[in-house]
Amino acid sequence: MKHVTKDLLRLATVGSVDDGKSTLIGRLLVDTRQLFDDQLDAVATASERRGVGDLDLSFVTDGLRAEREQGITIDVAYRYASSPTRKFIIADCPGHVQYTRNMATGASTADLALVVLNVAQGVKEQTRRHLCITALLGVRTAIIAINKMDTVDWSQAAYEAVVTDVSALTAELGFGTVVTVPVSALSGENVAEASSHMPWYHGPTILEALETSDAGSWTTTDHGARLPIQRILRQEGGGRTYAGMLNGADLHVGDEVTLLPAGVTTTITDMRSGSGVTSSASPGLSIDVGLAMETNAGRGDLLATAPLPTITKEFLATVCWFGDNAVTPGQRLRLKHTTRVTPARVIAIEGTIAIDSLAVDASGQLVTNDIGLVRIQTADALVVDDYQVNRVTGSFVLIDEVSNATVAAGMIGRAQFLDA
Repeated sequence: MKHVTKDLLRLATVGSVDDGKSTLIGRLLVDTRQLFDDQLDAVATASERRGVGDLDLSFVTDGLRAEREQGITIDVAYRYASSPTRKFIIADCPGHVQYTRNMATGASTADLALVVLNVAQGVKEQTRRHLCITALLGVRTAIIAINKMDTVDWSQAAYEAVVTDVSALTAELGFGTVVTVPVSALSGENVAEASSHMPWYHGPTILEALETSDAGSWTTTDHGARLPIQRILRQEGGGRTYAGMLNGADLHVGDEVTLLPAGVTTTITDMRSGSGVTSSASPGLSIDVGLAMETNAGRGDLLATAPLPTITKEFLATVCWFGDNAVTPGQRLRLKHTTRVTPARVIAIEGTIAIDSLAVDASGQLVTNDIGLVRIQTADALVVDDYQVNRVTGSFVLIDEVSNATVAAGMIGRAQFLDA
């Protein structure tokens, strides 16, 4: 029962290339005995093939052949781990600027950012970019692993200089909880066990900080329940139920809900999850519900409790552009928001976000890896929340109509840290 009731923490490791993200995750998994013998043997073989004397722990997450040959992370690698108190889903995100789109994908469902910095180099431009995107994606908790402390002879002064810089940046970006930890991922100092080389440090290890961080922020808010309808289920004996993944807040049998965009108000009469009939559900759980009133609801509609979201065909959004070709006003795309897909058009580009100053600079286009403010118009009405209120109903992706490639990730509204 103790194992079953563990809470789940989703975290994304972010930061600049070669700062040690993959090595830190590899060390954490090895020191907490999360790997099987055959996995360790595969890492040893790959290390030997590349000419590394000892185990290269970055190979634990870098599973692509190109990653191991080049010594970099390209795709997001997901690893699953467990401690005596909780479970973890770890997204090891790439650091290279050309793979920023992959990094944004990995951080989009994270409760927490594990930010890795090289103590000798401090905050780099790509570190700022990753922290900016992480903040835009609604992550408000960060653990800052100041890595490679062995290269500065475990210097407290070097550590505190980096802490000063990164603390100022995270405060500017609006992070709520920030924990800094001096580590050496290569030797495991302050990763899973406390270090004897830094007696001046009295804070938690990386593992202890992860175990005590809040989980569940990705799907949970205090602004009402949201159930985007994914499928209509016909029940034996007649009647229909409405299935989807719940987010926002708990939902109970007897709750009053509004079907949007139709605006029909009714109550929930019954509810089922994968475990069977239930009287309540929490955010993140896939459920189907019965309603007291027959409706013509379909995929793309949404059931909500108060306060209700907004129905709109035009909105301002913060967009991370991934496409190889620039986007300009007038361009037509497809937009996917929760379970609805609709044609969309870029009305205007209000500017791009300068990573160094976090100001919005005037621009008539967005190119690959740009982050900008874009006004969008849709053919069908969408039921949305501001992204700062709800990360599920406040997010969307843009899809190229010709190639069907995902070319952008969008967050409805304007980030709080941007200049007015």
